[in-house]
Formats: sequence, structure tokens, C-alpha cells
Amino acid sequence: MTAALIICRREIAAALASPVAYVLFGAFAFIYGYFFTEFLRNFVEVGMRMSELGGFSGGSLHVNHDLINPLLLTAAVVLLFLVPLISMRSLAAEVRSGTMELLLTAPISDGQIVAGKFLGGFALYLTMLAVSLLHVAVLFWFGQPDILPILAGYLGLALFGAATIALGLFFSSLTSSQIVAGVLTLAALLLLWVVEFAGQTGGSFGRLLAYVSVTGHLAEPARGVVAVRDVIYYLSFAGFFLLLTRETVRSRRWRG
Repeated sequence: MTAALIICRREIAAALASPVAYVLFGAFAFIYGYFFTEFLRNFVEVGMRMSELGGFSGGSLHVNHDLINPLLLTAAVVLLFLVPLISMRSLAAEVRSGTMELLLTAPISDGQIVAGKFLGGFALYLTMLAVSLLHVAVLFWFGQPDILPILAGYLGLALFGAATIALGLFFSSLTSSQIVAGVLTLAALLLLWVVEFAGQTGGSFGRLLAYVSVTGHLAEPARGVVAVRDVIYYLSFAGFFLLLTRETVRSRRWRG
């Protein structure tokens, strides 16, 4: 485990030494901030219209359900496009620069290499996600949202990140090109997003497609409900692709 942590720290240091990480964090902050502003403005406008009607508009607004819930789901879609930029360099850059051979000849296992790379990418993902906490803090400053549903939503986004980072790490292990790894990861994530809409057709096949969707399992956590089936899905998804990545790294060791 010590070797994995060393690789993790090396991964984080390499990412922070590049301007790409800061551009990525800035892009997320800007895009998330834009949606936060739009959703908040719509929330306030709807609240004002309901007040003008004397509260007899057939319902009531709640900051968790009507603002934070859709905001977290939107954040997941934004992250779909940014995760490939985090994971694409993990192993592809090692292969391209020739340092992969050094890792394979070092006294560390294939699993430790994969674990270190995954932890490094996941730490960067959580750092990027933490930027959004500033916007949540604004809501607590001016209002009284429920904390537990927010924690459940962020737990869902963390599990979502673990699954998508593992997928990106697998594609990064298949090639020496960061661009190819990023494109393959993005294509796979978009496909796993689109099947959610195809799953709305109903029937057994529709339910299967809905279950496969990588974003479909965020609906319950965003509402403040942590369902076991969603946790199992993300953990098994991440574990499956981490195992595939380990086998890919092992095959490189054999070929080397």
C-alpha cells in the first residue's frame, strides 16, 4: 500500500505541475458557477411569483428539492466531459514517455500501480468537486437547506467519480496516446449517459438500460436517499474496470 501511495503522490504532483489541472479546475468552477447562478435565479423568480399569488399556486418551494437536486444532476453531466481530461494521462503518458518500463521493473505489483494511479486521479476529481462547496456555502449563508440530503448527493457524486475515473484509467492503459484515451473515455461515458434516456421506453430491456446508465444511479442520492443498489453499482463498476486495467498492465509486463 505504501508503493501505491507513493505513486498517488507522484500522480498528483505531476498533474499540479501542469497548467492543465488548473485550467480544468477553472473550467469546472466557471461552468458550475454559471448553472448555479441560473438555477438560483430561476428559484428566486418562482418563489417571488408564488409570493405574489399569496402562496396558493398549488405547491411550495424547497431549496434541496428545487435547487440543489437538479444542480447536482447537472454537475454530473458537466463532470462527464471533464473526467476524461483527468484520467487520460494516467497510464498513457507513462507508456509514451517510457517511464512505464521503470514502473514495471520496480519492486511493486501491478495492483499497486493501478491503485496508485486511481487514487491520484480520484484525489484530483474530489479536489475539483470541492470547488462546488463554495456555492453550497452561499446557500447555507442565506438559507437553511437540509445538510443530510446534500451529503447524500455528494456521496453519490464521489461514487460516480470513482466509477468514471476507473473507466478512464482502463482506456488510458490501452494506448500511448492521451488524446485517444480521452476520446475513448468520453465516447464510453456519453454512451452510458444516453442509455438512460433509452431506458425510459419501459419493459425489461428498458429497465436493463436504465440500470446500466452511469448517471441514472445519481437520481436517488441527489434526492437525499442512499440506496444500496446504487452504491453496489458504482463500486462494482469501478472494481470491474480496475481489474481490467490491472490485467492490461500485467500483459505489458509479460510483453516487456
